Amino acid sequence: MTVTQQPQHPVESAEPEAGTQWCGCPSRRTVVSAVGVAGLAVALTACGGSDDGGGSDEAQEPAGEASDQPTEGGGGGGEELAKTADIPEGGGTVFKDQGVVVVQPSAGDFKAYSSKCTHAGCGVKDVSGGTINCVCHGSKFSIEDGSVKGGPAPKPLPAAQITVDGDSIKLG
Repeated sequence: MTVTQQPQHPVESAEPEAGTQWCGCPSRRTVVSAVGVAGLAVALTACGGSDDGGGSDEAQEPAGEASDQPTEGGGGGGEELAKTADIPEGGGTVFKDQGVVVVQPSAGDFKAYSSKCTHAGCGVKDVSGGTINCVCHGSKFSIEDGSVKGGPAPKPLPAAQITVDGDSIKLG
């Protein structure tokens, strides 16, 4: 019986390029990494980037946690957000750059909450009909206490600290 030898592939003398195998094709690690990066890019694009209130790409943090009631009088607080006359009774105003929404549930009662929806982190768009409204997925929050009134949001909006000083509403 004659044994025939299979021809062997010549051994290359140089190392393969990074991310390729000896055959010159991409390695499994390179392909898996590329797919992972592409998937991450799709996921990030799906939840942000638009200026319609649906994006969470704003480089702002919501105002710090606070008690349910703002501090009144005393002259404290930081940046002025608005005059009390600018916040409608039974409504409110979203301050996108500061990351807060200020509401007036009843005459003279001012409250503030984070403007970042607790569902997907989108910025809330407006205040109407007694709720703070997120247009991303339809979540609605009570102006009375920030509790969830509708939509997929799992938690209430966190309270934010404001100071009412005379006719001025200040952050902090």
